Amino acid sequence: MADQLPQVLVLRPPESSSSARIETQLSQKFQLVKAWESPLPTADFIAVHAASIKAMLCSGGTPVTAHILHLLPSLQLIVTTSAGFNHINLPECRRRSIAVANAGQIFSQDCADLAVGILIDVLRKISAADRFIRGGIWPIKGNYPLGSKLGGKKVGIVGLGSIGLEVAKRLEAFGCIISYNSRRKKANLSYLFYSNVCELAANSDALIICCALTDETHHMINKEVMKALGKEGVIVNIGRGAIIDEKELVQCLVQGEIGGAGLDVFENEPDVPKELFTLDNVVLSPHLAVFTPESFSDLYDLVVGNFEAFFSNKPLLSPVLDE
Repeated sequence: MADQLPQVLVLRPPESSSSARIETQLSQKFQLVKAWESPLPTADFIAVHAASIKAMLCSGGTPVTAHILHLLPSLQLIVTTSAGFNHINLPECRRRSIAVANAGQIFSQDCADLAVGILIDVLRKISAADRFIRGGIWPIKGNYPLGSKLGGKKVGIVGLGSIGLEVAKRLEAFGCIISYNSRRKKANLSYLFYSNVCELAANSDALIICCALTDETHHMINKEVMKALGKEGVIVNIGRGAIIDEKELVQCLVQGEIGGAGLDVFENEPDVPKELFTLDNVVLSPHLAVFTPESFSDLYDLVVGNFEAFFSNKPLLSPVLDE
């Protein structure tokens, strides 16, 4: 019976139909205690269940603040369906000995595919050329301006974690020259390391942002970095929107200070600066890099595996560890 299943707290409704399917499947193995279905204010609802809740499920759009954690004195585990965990107060979790598990490397390959796809799109003007034809402009203006080849480009990757490594692997196959910036130099890698992201930009034709959003990386890609990248340089962001100073990015694009951008994430989603809509050197995607039916299937298996491991007192499958 449902009331005999292990309890898992869910604060907010699913953000997509795929997430809803995951919750439906989870409800066969766990008793999902859904705060959002209750007429009670969230804090009052939590107070009713606080003593019995040991595990929580959340997504990247669910802030897990110090206040929420304070209301849940028995909480021992948070499983987030996202790879990023900037929505969770990690220091407070550490202080309270609350374990955190994320999507691990489930999304890495799909995310890398989109990053490379967007970069090719910007360089070869694929989406812009598609609009050129659909708008009936080809017979009027003749041939479309040429794009630029990917092979031989110097590509700087900001954040060489699991996603960044998958991006590098794909770009190597295209003959790109890879360099990177990360918290520290990676052992056993031949890629050139830059400790300063501005120096990385100055020595790159394109920057691909793959790092997590933290206090240190917020607005890390600023006007100085963009100017170092130069008028022909391209920025691709599959990390988090606020890693880039979006206002400066828009200004640099409008004024031709950089060559183009491919953006899957934005600073104030779902609001996107309207100035970007008319720029043919910008490719936009609505935060979909990690989402495919295959990745959601793998995510379900991982989420279930983490909860089952926790309730069986076994090691988590994808713990978020201190570095």
